Amino acid sequence: MMTEPEFDKANNAGRNIGLLAITQATGGSSQAIIMAVGALTAANLAPDKSMATIPTTAMIIGLALMAGPATKIIYALGRKNGFLIGATLGVVAGICAATAVAFSSFVLFALALSIVGMGGAFTQQYRFAIADSVPDDMKARAISLVLLGGVAAGFLGPRLSYLAKDWLGGVEFAGSFLVISILSVVAIVMLSQTRLAPIVKPKEGDAKGRSAMELIKLPEINIPIITGIVSYALMTFVMVAAPLAMVHVCGHTAEQATTTIQWHIIAMFAPSLVTGNIINKIGAHATVAIGLILILGTALINLNGVSVLHFDIALILLGVGWNFGFIGSTTLLSKAYRPEEASTAQGLNEPLVFGSMAVASISSGVLLNTLGWQSINVLVLPIVTATLALLAWGDYRQRQLRANS
Repeated sequence: MMTEPEFDKANNAGRNIGLLAITQATGGSSQAIIMAVGALTAANLAPDKSMATIPTTAMIIGLALMAGPATKIIYALGRKNGFLIGATLGVVAGICAATAVAFSSFVLFALALSIVGMGGAFTQQYRFAIADSVPDDMKARAISLVLLGGVAAGFLGPRLSYLAKDWLGGVEFAGSFLVISILSVVAIVMLSQTRLAPIVKPKEGDAKGRSAMELIKLPEINIPIITGIVSYALMTFVMVAAPLAMVHVCGHTAEQATTTIQWHIIAMFAPSLVTGNIINKIGAHATVAIGLILILGTALINLNGVSVLHFDIALILLGVGWNFGFIGSTTLLSKAYRPEEASTAQGLNEPLVFGSMAVASISSGVLLNTLGWQSINVLVLPIVTATLALLAWGDYRQRQLRANS
């Protein structure tokens, strides 16, 4: 029977949580910069304003395409080495993006943002790395604390994008993307100091674990994957369109849109202070349900007004809803597979979750320009309702299994 290599999870937990939280802040800030000014920058570079969300979508596509390979690289080279590769991609991407803006190249800008997404695919694995590097009773709390680094990203990303926008010879927003390279260098320094649990690799004669096809058929695997998909896809669906809707549809200023996204990103990660405790008290199923209900509330608020206050409140609810939905889903999934199945389960989850993000981002831009801001929010309602019903069935099924065991 395969066992994990000798590793003192308890003594290394604090160090790893702290370092990964800082690195989460740097990686999150890079993506926050793009969410805050990516579409606004692209609108100035694109041949048509309807193409403004394409570079941001390229980032998400890059993340989706690299999600599976990133998992394989991490499990082949080790967690630290894999994460260092991801941070290095961020250094390259920031320089390319700044160059693209300086030379008004829409194509290069989209390509650079896709590389940011590729680096982000490694960042997304921090949550699994910390879950596998702490004792079982610390998993939910550790995942939450690492994602808490996103609070700093919420403050740093949008604000740095605004402060650095004229760094490079007055070319608006070019300096904003150079910040991504600087943040990635900081990430490299932090990651080099981590002491993460070694990868569990099967030896000859050891159990291989269930295949991806076997795992995806299990409700305890497919339900958290689906709730993770819905939480992330709907958050992306609304968030990507929001700055464009504020500036180009509702007439608000770019600074107001940037501030709204800043509060949204803070709301995505600030609840991590308590999300782990909430999961331990009421369970992951209930926590995910609360998150989905908050996302539902986002759509209802957006359907009732387009003032800056409406956008602010709705995007804050959207951030908190994502936090509860995503951390709860990750916790459910991390407890559903065996150690030898980690690579298979994570390799299955990541492309599906982040592939759905890419679809949501593309759909968001198209719908905003064809059917309008209201249509985006109307579509949220049936998707959340159906997912809540599936989640309730999954919770009922697990309770029945426990009662009969």
